[in-house]
Amino acid sequence: MTYWSWETFLEAFPIIFEGLKITLGLTVVSYLLALTAGFIWLILESTPSRVFNFIIYWIREFIRSTPPLVQIFFLYFAWPMVPYVGTSFTPFVAAMLALGIHFSTYISEVYRSGIESVEKGQWEASTALNFSTRDKWMKIVLPQALPPTIPMLGNYLIILFKEVPLAATIGVVGILSIARSYGAQTWSYIEPLTIVAILFLVLSYPSALLIRALENKMNRRFEKKQKKVKVVE
Repeated sequence: MTYWSWETFLEAFPIIFEGLKITLGLTVVSYLLALTAGFIWLILESTPSRVFNFIIYWIREFIRSTPPLVQIFFLYFAWPMVPYVGTSFTPFVAAMLALGIHFSTYISEVYRSGIESVEKGQWEASTALNFSTRDKWMKIVLPQALPPTIPMLGNYLIILFKEVPLAATIGVVGILSIARSYGAQTWSYIEPLTIVAILFLVLSYPSALLIRALENKMNRRFEKKQKKVKVVE
């Protein structure tokens, strides 16, 4: 039986810390994909065809309702076997696609709620002023729709960061994979896994505090806006 060793901890820390580049890199690219794909889901569900919208809705719901780990396994192990369209992905790309597409289904709903929060009068005013579709969205809708979504988008970034270790199951060499490898070589798991937990805590907790501060700021701004509306009425 092995016990806690500060010597092992200090030896393992720089080794595991090297894997942080992969973990953070996968988080960033997956999140960027999720932000982009979220808009695509929103556009696809806004077509004039009800049948097409219905199909897209249930595809999105299927992706959102299945575990990310299953989707990672499917893209890495099963997708290459799909006839005609199947192709092999590297572990990093498979994890990026699975996590990015999975979280895009949630982010599309965040976008939708932000757009629906824009008052009807703003849409009518942009039409009355004869704004082009591009100007309507860039100058009127998005400047009002995006700020309220920032706290929720930040929360999903933190959740995604915590889901990235799932990529270790297909061989992505992040901090968890390195910690497991170090433990297998030295028969000391407590120190490397504690390092992984500390790194996730150090990176995610301050981010959570920042998101909470942004959320409080947005709530105060919304309350001020509501007071102004009441005064005008």
